[in-house]
Amino acid sequence: MKKPRSLFWLIIVLTIVAVFINLPVVSNVKIAGKTINFDPNIIFKKLNINKQLTFREGLDLSGGTSLVLQADMKDIVSSQRPAALDSAKTVIENRVNLFGVSEPLVQTVVAGTNDYRINVELPGLTDINQVINLVGTTAQLSFYQEVASPSAKQLASGKVQQIPGLGFFQKTNVSGADLNSTSVTFDNQTGKPQVALSFTSAGAKKFIDVANKTVGKRLAIVLDNQLLEAPTVNPGINSGDVVITGGFTTDTANQLSTELNAGALPVPLKVLSSNVIQPTLGISSLQKSLFAGVLGFVIIVFFMIALYGRLGVIASVALTLYTLFVLAIFKFSSITPYGVTLTLSGIAGFILSIGMAVDANILIFERMKEELRSGKSKETAIELGFSRAWTSIRDSNVSTLITSSVLYYFGIGTVKGFALVLALGVLVSMFSAVVITRTFLRGVYR
Repeated sequence: MKKPRSLFWLIIVLTIVAVFINLPVVSNVKIAGKTINFDPNIIFKKLNINKQLTFREGLDLSGGTSLVLQADMKDIVSSQRPAALDSAKTVIENRVNLFGVSEPLVQTVVAGTNDYRINVELPGLTDINQVINLVGTTAQLSFYQEVASPSAKQLASGKVQQIPGLGFFQKTNVSGADLNSTSVTFDNQTGKPQVALSFTSAGAKKFIDVANKTVGKRLAIVLDNQLLEAPTVNPGINSGDVVITGGFTTDTANQLSTELNAGALPVPLKVLSSNVIQPTLGISSLQKSLFAGVLGFVIIVFFMIALYGRLGVIASVALTLYTLFVLAIFKFSSITPYGVTLTLSGIAGFILSIGMAVDANILIFERMKEELRSGKSKETAIELGFSRAWTSIRDSNVSTLITSSVLYYFGIGTVKGFALVLALGVLVSMFSAVVITRTFLRGVYR
C-alpha cells in the first residue's frame, strides 16, 4: 500500500487479463465492413496445449441425470464396509469415464450407521435406463491365464481372447467371489509396495491349480472387461495368499487394491431416487439467474451513487472490476482438474458475494464521513477511514470464510458449490474493497 502508482498499474494489468479471459469466442462478425474473429484460447493453441477457457456448468444448468444409489451391506463385515463403499465408487467412476461423460460427479455418503449411499451426477445423459444400466450393476472380477499357441478351434469358439499388446488369454474358473480381500503391503527386502491377495479356502484351491498351470506366463486380472494388471506367475504358489509385485508406487498399489476389492466384495446397488433435468430447463434457469444477478448489480450501483455520490461512483467501478476478476477466476479454473463448477446455488453465492463486496465499501465510506466531520482533511480521512474500518471488514469476512469452510467440508453437491463460490467471492471482495477502492480514492483526491 506504500506504492500507490505500482498498485494502480497492477490493477490495470489484472483488468486487461480479466477482460481477455472473459471475452467470448467471436467468429465472422462484421463491424464497419471488417470481419472480426477472436478466440481467447489462441494462447493455448500456440503453445500446443489442449485446454479451453470456458465456464463449467453443473448438472442443473447443462442438463443430465442425478442418481442416489444405496449399497446393500448386509453380507459385508462391518469393518470392511467403508472399503466396500469406496470400491463401488471407484468402479462407477471407471464406468462413467469409459462412457465418455464430461465432468461427472460421484460421491459417497454415509447417513447413520447402516445407510451407505453413492450420489452420481452425469451431465449430458438424460436416458435414465441407460444410466442405471451403466452404474447400477455389481462389479465383475475375472482371472485369465495366458495361452501360448491357441488352436484355430479355440479361437473360433471364443474361449480364447486376445488382449492387445499381451497375447492370447483364456478365462479361468477363478472370479471375484473367490477373493476374500486385498491389501497393500511392502516387500521386506526392497521396501517397495505390493498388493497382497487373500483367497477363500475354496478359491485358494482353484487359484493354486490355475497358478501351477500358468507358471512363467501371465495371469490377467480383469474388472468389468478392463485390464487391471497382468503379472507373471512365479513358481512355488501353494497357498491362497499371494502378492502382486511390479513397479508400483504407493498410490498405484492402493488404486489396484481398491479396484480388486470392488470385484471381491459383492455390493449390490439399489436406486433410491433418480432425477432427469432437461437441457432446456437448465438454460431457462441460467437465464433467470443471470437476469437476477444483473438486476441486483444495477440496483446496487444506483444505490451507492445516490447515497455517496462521487464515492459511490468509485465503489461501483471497483465493484465492476470485482465482478470481472471473479468471473475470470471461474473461467480460468476450467483448465485445472479442480475448476469451479457453476450451479444455480453457486450463482446464488456469487450474487451474494457482490452485496458483501459493497458492504465493505459502506463501512469505509461511513468511517471517512466521521473523520471529515471531526475536521480531518480528505486525504487523512481516506487513510484513517480505511485503517479503522479494516478490523471490522477483516472480522466479518473471516467469519464468512469459516462458515464457507464448514459448509464445504461437511456439505455435498450443490452445498459445496455454494460454499466454494462464496469463499472465492469474499477473498476477491477484500482485495477489491481495500486495494482497488483505496487506490482509486487516492488518485481522485490527489
